[in-house]
Amino acid sequence: MTILVTGGAGYIGSHTCKALKNKGFNVVVYDNLVYGHRDLVRWAIFEEGDLLDRGALDTVFKRHSPAAVLHFAAYAYVGESVTDPAKYYRNNVQGSLNLVNAAKEHGVKNFIFSSTCAVYGVPARVPITEDMALNPINPYGNTKLIIEKLLDDYSVAYDIRNVRLRYFNAAGADPESETGEDHTPETHLIPLVLDAAAGLRKGITIYGDDYETPDHTCVRDYIHVTDLAEAHVLALEYLLKGGKTRAINLGNSRGHSVKEVIAATREVTGAEFKVTVGDPRPGDPPSLVGSNKEAKEVLGWNPQRSNINTILEDAWRWHRKRFSK
Repeated sequence: MTILVTGGAGYIGSHTCKALKNKGFNVVVYDNLVYGHRDLVRWAIFEEGDLLDRGALDTVFKRHSPAAVLHFAAYAYVGESVTDPAKYYRNNVQGSLNLVNAAKEHGVKNFIFSSTCAVYGVPARVPITEDMALNPINPYGNTKLIIEKLLDDYSVAYDIRNVRLRYFNAAGADPESETGEDHTPETHLIPLVLDAAAGLRKGITIYGDDYETPDHTCVRDYIHVTDLAEAHVLALEYLLKGGKTRAINLGNSRGHSVKEVIAATREVTGAEFKVTVGDPRPGDPPSLVGSNKEAKEVLGWNPQRSNINTILEDAWRWHRKRFSK
């Protein structure tokens, strides 16, 4: 059975390709390599192309006849989405519409969408559950919510059954260091702290230390990327068995503050580095933690590597392999 993975040369996509291959699926990656890395396409046939190129999409669907689509490809820098929303609506919305329409016209009925906790905006409470209000506070979150709504409509009208997986903070790396996190520019806390631990940057800045949290720094829900990959395989198997359209959070049901991540990084790496405090970033909620009750009950998902020290150990191993000079 062939599975089409858009954005499979990226961080979460490449880990999911490995998980799919290990489960016996044939994998085809469709990626324009704007942010992805060709050398991370190790478990799939590679088709280079852009979601905005409908003709190229049709060619790939005809050539490979996938049974399902896993859609990771998107621009995902929140700050950039605020300053250049046109870029995000064109790529994330128009590109996704092209992909879903291609799936419809080529008879593909199973679709898994890489969504985000950003669709919730600033939550009224934590942990966040799937029935809470959807109120994004930036264009990136808006683009993801638009596609979620589109997929609901296409499920009703065209029987394209889908699962929208709302991630919290993906982190860590493949335990065998065959793939991992490599963004340019890098904005995620853990690789930035590891850069500081490796001496690749002068230190790390904490953006605000007066939040209403136990240590006054932001709290986030970190999920090991291999656990996220496994959730995609389980969602695929759920759909192939006739599962219904739904949205599911992928969270750890507990969070770690910025200061806790920094302390854990020092423990794992044995390194000391400078820490400074800067101004809070506009729109940063104090705490984002997701309930995984639905994922456990519906998909049978049971995160195995999402302890913060395990996340950091795997990420540190990959970081030294990828970035050490």
